[in-house]
Amino acid sequence: MADLRLEELSAKNVEAANNLTLKPGQEQFIAPVSYAMADPFITPGTSWSRVVVDENDTVLGFIMAVFDPEAVEEEFRSCIWRMNVSAESQGAGVGRFAVEETAAEARRRGFERLTVLWEPGEPGPEEFFLRVGFTVVGESQYGEKIGAITL
Repeated sequence: MADLRLEELSAKNVEAANNLTLKPGQEQFIAPVSYAMADPFITPGTSWSRVVVDENDTVLGFIMAVFDPEAVEEEFRSCIWRMNVSAESQGAGVGRFAVEETAAEARRRGFERLTVLWEPGEPGPEEFFLRVGFTVVGESQYGEKIGAITL
């Protein structure tokens, strides 16, 4: 997919991000994008929310990361917190682009590792995260898989 770019999540694009379609069954793995709008107020300076848009300014995906070098738990210092890609755009490189751009942002901020947590199960995101280079390094107390990629 050509000409993708990231834009900061804003009032201008949050409705489109909230209305991203998902494949059947994926809803159980994703919280609404609008939840991410509150994060900058809850965790000022650490939350990083972006939408993926194409050359026509169409919102194709959403990604939110947290960059907090002071986080007590190491897996939350540089972590993808939320991510979703429209059903029509899945498999077209949008998710990979979002992860690569988030990894680049983590590198710019001086992090050496990017993590992500996901709930196992079909049709969950595990296959995608493994395909883009994450390795399972543990499990959360809630049974979520913890994946990491070295930057």
